[in-house]
Amino acid sequence: MSLYLNQRKYIAQTGIAVSPLGLGTVKIGRNTAVKYPDSFKIPDDTQVQNLFTQAWDLGINLLDTAPAYGNSEQRLGHLLNKQANDWIIATKVGETFDADTGESHYDFSPEFITASIHQSLKNLKREVLDIVLIHSDGNDKQIIEQGALEVLADLKQQGLIRATGMSTKTVEGGLLALQQSDLAMVMHNLDYQQEQAVLDQATIDNKGIFIKKALASGHLTPDSAQENFNLIYSNPAVSSIIIGTINPKHLKDNVAKVSIALSTK
Repeated sequence: MSLYLNQRKYIAQTGIAVSPLGLGTVKIGRNTAVKYPDSFKIPDDTQVQNLFTQAWDLGINLLDTAPAYGNSEQRLGHLLNKQANDWIIATKVGETFDADTGESHYDFSPEFITASIHQSLKNLKREVLDIVLIHSDGNDKQIIEQGALEVLADLKQQGLIRATGMSTKTVEGGLLALQQSDLAMVMHNLDYQQEQAVLDQATIDNKGIFIKKALASGHLTPDSAQENFNLIYSNPAVSSIIIGTINPKHLKDNVAKVSIALSTK
């Protein structure tokens, strides 16, 4: 286990503590219409179980999924039910994926969000969802003004969700999400730092930050990975970086780089 990855960060006042690196699971549920530079084969159950065991042993306790990730939620519910480890799972609402057409569909209505939460509970075989994020289509402000985060807040009040937030695509959306929820998921890396204001505000407000596309979905050169992690963890607001890999060697290498970045803070 990495001593540095075993250092948990609490998200706002939720009592949820996450490892500084989280494992994204889109690649265990979907390999069509994705933005990765190379094609890949979806791993079988044994390979996924081994990956999860490796991740846990390395100090990772956070898994990131979504209804838009094919059958990722269903596989997590099936496979984690066989493990004793107490994983923190972050899932999302608002976007679904049609494997037949290769297209995403978005719905942020109260009725859809509520139905999606109950479906995720069923898929993941849980009575409470740890973290639920709005899966934005880019119209962050409009989605928030239509009450999507308020719906999640109501479901949190009902005891169905422990922490709420939004995977945003704009600075304005990120700032609004911090006002109405526990965390924001934003993009931040060497090539893209336009959402720094959201990270700064999260520090002030003691809210959580998840980083997506830290390595630009695999498009950044491998030799820049260490510099990327150094940059991201220099922000005190960062709760966790979500890395989507199904390659055990890549996972181990990323953990080593993250440990170096955290050791120099």
